[in-house]
Amino acid sequence: MTTLVIGAHPDDEVLGVGGTIAKLAAAGEEVCVLIVTDGSSTQYPGDRVKRAQKKGELEACCRTLGVGAVVHGDLPDMQLDTVPHTKLNDFIGDHVATWRPDTIYTHYPDINRDHVRLFESTLVVARPRPGAFVRRLLAYPTPSATEWDVPLLKRPFVATCYVDIEAHLETKIEALACYDTEVRPYPHPRSAEAIRAIAAGCGVKVGLRAAEEFMLLRDTAWA
Repeated sequence: MTTLVIGAHPDDEVLGVGGTIAKLAAAGEEVCVLIVTDGSSTQYPGDRVKRAQKKGELEACCRTLGVGAVVHGDLPDMQLDTVPHTKLNDFIGDHVATWRPDTIYTHYPDINRDHVRLFESTLVVARPRPGAFVRRLLAYPTPSATEWDVPLLKRPFVATCYVDIEAHLETKIEALACYDTEVRPYPHPRSAEAIRAIAAGCGVKVGLRAAEEFMLLRDTAWA
């Protein structure tokens, strides 16, 4: 069993799916992470030091979570709407073809335009064609993006499945701490205290102490 987590920016993987990644890895399953943008070119234009720092933070985070393989792309941060749709499709598709995951987690299309473009391209790559090996497709919310969207403008995120991460929450917190460039003081959503609160809030919806929530987009595992 191979699971692929696709994110637009370094830290998306741990914010949205960190506890689930740690749980799968601890159970011996293969987990791959694909981050498609450089994560720094808009915030720090031309700063190669920051680019290298982001890459180092991503790799440290993934080691903490137990990720088996990680790729850090170089598409422009916060500018995926300037990248041809087919180019983004091909970039994702090449790695999906290499890893052949049966499950993919991708962004829910929220207020962040990079998340929207990534969601759209993932749907293209994971089309349920005859012989397709991707059997389950899920969307994850991203703290500091999804909850800041305006429901009046689009359909809001609605969770349809939950993963118990009580035993792996502290690993998620430890992995998030690898991102010196992204962690913020509480009550910002990208803080350790907020991540614990979010996990507790998700958990109490389904009788758990800590959970991550997802929207199931497609499941053909029983087809």
